[in-house]
Amino acid sequence: MQEVPINYLAVFVSAVAAMVVGFLWYGHLFGKMWADMMGYKFDTPEAKREMQKKAMPGYIGSFIGALVMAYVLAHALVFASTYTGTYGIAAGLMVGFWNWVGFVAPVTVGIVFWEKKPWKLWFINASYWLVLLLVMGVILAVWQ
Repeated sequence: MQEVPINYLAVFVSAVAAMVVGFLWYGHLFGKMWADMMGYKFDTPEAKREMQKKAMPGYIGSFIGALVMAYVLAHALVFASTYTGTYGIAAGLMVGFWNWVGFVAPVTVGIVFWEKKPWKLWFINASYWLVLLLVMGVILAVWQ
């Protein structure tokens, strides 16, 4: 059995990038809109600080999840590149996109159908995952 060549530094950088993208996405870009649709209230600075304190385990868990995601995506990239003969940025974008279409979009759309959340919330969340997978795919492909 042949070992799959994985660049572990690229996996780590992809996980860090996930945290940066999440900070921007759910902070500066769509944070207020997302929080409103989720029912979070940050009426006072104290309430915001309290929520940030409670969020630390979520950040740690998200980082670990991002490491796992990047590691698995790196494998998908190696297999897809070998199969399609596509390398570099194009391969990273392709792998990120198709993994989003095949795994993220179908699973996350349940928040609309089962949890009765608005489509707008799904678009914010799903497009975050799309952007994240594209960024991870490019990082992993360039450093492959």
